[in-house]
Amino acid sequence: MAEPTQTWLTQEAYDRLKGELDELAGPGRKDIAARIEAAREEGDLKENGGYHAAKDEQGKMEARIRDLEELLKHAVVGEAPKASGVVEVGTIITADIFGDEERFLLGNRELADGSDLDVYSAESPLGAAIVGRKVGEEVSYAAPNGNQISVKILNVETYSG
Repeated sequence: MAEPTQTWLTQEAYDRLKGELDELAGPGRKDIAARIEAAREEGDLKENGGYHAAKDEQGKMEARIRDLEELLKHAVVGEAPKASGVVEVGTIITADIFGDEERFLLGNRELADGSDLDVYSAESPLGAAIVGRKVGEEVSYAAPNGNQISVKILNVETYSG
């Protein structure tokens, strides 16, 4: 089994995700259990759409709870790294990718919740190829389809949330 990776989060993102976890694991679980019980009392479970919908929702909620617990357990909370011209997790990158200029955050999608920024993980093929690269450097990486994609780092900015 792979080692869990650390995820950098701002204090604001950590607090937001912790609040979501507390809501889902407490009142959320009680609410869904009550809905399942109410639907169960309606009778025949084979043809009970409300029961099946509530069970599906419960499964999705439990998966989200597990994801949040794992994320928060391995989170490193702090300020965004100050941009120094080097690509780091938690910085905003502007890059020429296969001829198109793109601007994105390198980090966890939970970090940029509510932002219009695209987010790439440092473990993604693109992220792994550019971490540690400096402005002006060019690199290429293999896309999932096997094609080589060229990337030139144009700018690295401090993420401000």
